[in-house]
Amino acid sequence: MNDKIEEKLQNLPAAPGVYLMKDEAGKVIYVGKALSLKSRVRSYFNELGAHSEKTRALVRHIRDLEWILTDSEVEALILECNLIKKYKPKYNIRLMDDKSYPYLKITVQEEYPRLELVRSMSQDGARYFGPYTSTGAVNETLKLLRQVFPLRTCKSTAQWGKMTRPCLNAHIGRCMAPCMGKADAAAYQEMIREVTLFLEGKQESLCKVLETRMREAAEALEFEKAAQLRDQLLAMEKVAEKQKIVSEKQDTYDVINYARGSRKVCVQVFFIREGKLQGRESFFMEGIQGEEDVLTPFLRQYYSRVQHIPAEIYVPAPETGEEEGVTEAWLSQLRGRKVQVKVPKRGDRKELMAMVGKNARDLLLLNERQQDLQGDRTRQGLEELQRVLGLAEAPHRMECYDISHISGTETVASMVVSVDGKVRPDLYRRFKIRMVEGNNDFASMAEVILRRFSKERLADERFGWMPDLVVIDGGIGQLNAARAILEVAGLASIPTVGLAKQFDWIYQPNQPDPVVLGHKSPGLQLLQQLRDEAHRFAITYHRLLRGKRNLTSALDEIPGLGPKGKKALLQRFDLSLKNIMNASLEELEQTPGISRKAAAAVYDWFHPDECHCEPGPSSI
Repeated sequence: MNDKIEEKLQNLPAAPGVYLMKDEAGKVIYVGKALSLKSRVRSYFNELGAHSEKTRALVRHIRDLEWILTDSEVEALILECNLIKKYKPKYNIRLMDDKSYPYLKITVQEEYPRLELVRSMSQDGARYFGPYTSTGAVNETLKLLRQVFPLRTCKSTAQWGKMTRPCLNAHIGRCMAPCMGKADAAAYQEMIREVTLFLEGKQESLCKVLETRMREAAEALEFEKAAQLRDQLLAMEKVAEKQKIVSEKQDTYDVINYARGSRKVCVQVFFIREGKLQGRESFFMEGIQGEEDVLTPFLRQYYSRVQHIPAEIYVPAPETGEEEGVTEAWLSQLRGRKVQVKVPKRGDRKELMAMVGKNARDLLLLNERQQDLQGDRTRQGLEELQRVLGLAEAPHRMECYDISHISGTETVASMVVSVDGKVRPDLYRRFKIRMVEGNNDFASMAEVILRRFSKERLADERFGWMPDLVVIDGGIGQLNAARAILEVAGLASIPTVGLAKQFDWIYQPNQPDPVVLGHKSPGLQLLQQLRDEAHRFAITYHRLLRGKRNLTSALDEIPGLGPKGKKALLQRFDLSLKNIMNASLEELEQTPGISRKAAAAVYDWFHPDECHCEPGPSSI
């Protein structure tokens, strides 16, 4: 404990709030909440021997602390969840890869809502369902709903009833064509209500609605509409048939159980909707040691990112001590109605809890076996690279470089990194080639190596440590260009190889013959994975720059539109030339930073058959 911490401990208030613990670099390494900050924070520094090894490690790294006062412990819990999301502290228990979980989003804030897959929730007024852990399953659900319900998929909202030609989806009956004014707003909203019922797991209620509407259409002799409703009903009934009935009572609740492993914890959530098992999701948590509480941090992190919270949540053990009732009160506040967190004592729900736990154990064992196998294969690959390339030791950090362009335009380079055989996207870097003109991959590769290993970059902590192996995407020409720069920089000792695309042969400096490994070689597969990542990362950046250039070039040709006007249009219409082309004159005039004259010039440029130009002086 340093003097700064000791002084702060003396001034801690006996009030609810959140505390943040920081390391020597000022990075937040732990976030916690307390009913009494004074007693909770002081407890970390008292009787260290009674704490777990994880807590002792945390305390050894604390160099500073801060706190934020709140009015209640529930408010402190909400703030704690937000700060954990923001800082991702090393010593907090957290969901693994939480950013990758997909959601289904209904844009209910729009006149004709869309259904789409997104990767995060935002406060935009839309309705979100998820998070889901299987992107494949979500895509299947999305595909089914778009087959059954003619939902629009286009993102433009500016042309309701103004388009003259329908899209392909409208031609084949997959869209109600609101852009052409063919969609009835009330009927479209009713369809959205039915999609919402499906995503809420209320397939039986939806089936009853569809059956009633089908009979009404048949009685009114609207046989085409009745046939369409029949097809929708059959699709919904097939989904409902796959769901296991767990209770004759049409109750709605979640059941949560978990299994502890040697490295992580697997948590399973089963969703019971109207008495049926609608589905399940599995999550892995890291940062856990010993018998540390898992349920409390999971409940808080999981339900902070979902929109639908059921009235009942069943867990294997209750909260105790200071935490008792806090999570339940917080969930009730999120839902806007009472939420009960219960432990099943007997009957169907206790049996279901045991089944959820068994599923969690089976998935955890499978995951650990797969990780062990993958770890063995990665280790074999690194050892093979050490052997065939004559390295002093197995490469810890590998960097791979690739160049991307089209005929020498918008040339970019990528740098991707793997550590101990695992790719590290947080260490990726990208470069825009500045000193090379035209189609010259060799010179472009030389430039990116020069910039990566310049004195400024070597002193920049964002570029991390020196690599143990540099991989160049290309043959002997690209390799020689990179090696020439490394030698000039005095870094010739860094092992460097080229991986040619055609046969995946490995080229080494000053070696006439390439190293040829079999296609099942674990070492070659590690290099291929790294090379493919570098290629993907470079192409993504190139496409981004090319899209911006094409868009800006199209706007450059419009007379009377200056740089500020172009920037305003790009911001207003989501960097989409199509949206700008389809915008009405009124929408262009309402764009901040665009004059009426400039708006008319833009509109007339894309609509030459109409003219909104101000008439010039008449001639006699």
